[in-house]
Amino acid sequence: MERRSHGNWHPMTDPAPNSPTRFRTGGLSPRKPTRFDYAPDGSARAELARQLGLLALKRLHLAGEIRPVGRDELVLTARLTAAADQSCVVTLKPVAAAIDEEIHRRYVAGLTEPQGAEVEMPEDDTLEPMPEVIDLAEIAAEALALALPLYPRAPGAELGEMVHSAEGVEPLRDDDMKPFAGLSALAARLGTKGKPDNETDD
Repeated sequence: MERRSHGNWHPMTDPAPNSPTRFRTGGLSPRKPTRFDYAPDGSARAELARQLGLLALKRLHLAGEIRPVGRDELVLTARLTAAADQSCVVTLKPVAAAIDEEIHRRYVAGLTEPQGAEVEMPEDDTLEPMPEVIDLAEIAAEALALALPLYPRAPGAELGEMVHSAEGVEPLRDDDMKPFAGLSALAARLGTKGKPDNETDD
């Protein structure tokens, strides 16, 4: 699953060290998978909804396993399902979002995260340094933040020419919501450049 930032999500407060949502990597079985099934209660969902700016988080479920690979690697595979209500970017009306995502993480001992202002994205974005603790609540929250639509729209809602504009602020226009529209148009023009006038695509 592609990593990207979403909203103002920050990791939730760490649960108790012996909570079922946390697994100390040094204490996991080196020979067989450790299975998990995580479904936070209503208060935990409400707090996560507040952090993500959701109107409601009706359901959140993360189920899967942590599997040892050799002596220095753990692989987490899981399925995240969720049901949430977001605000329409045009009308602010509730927009339902149904999430069903496969999660794959590889934790490798001795791996260090690159430092510096300019960091190249690794070819394998599932690869992470081995943590001391694998926190299911944090994994579920991050995966949900990545999976939620960035610009939810209610059925029939159109941005039109202007969405919101405070006094002295440049109005948000439809093209602002589509940063790659200009590139698509340019690509289309370049695709026909150099063709004879009487040659067109079928």
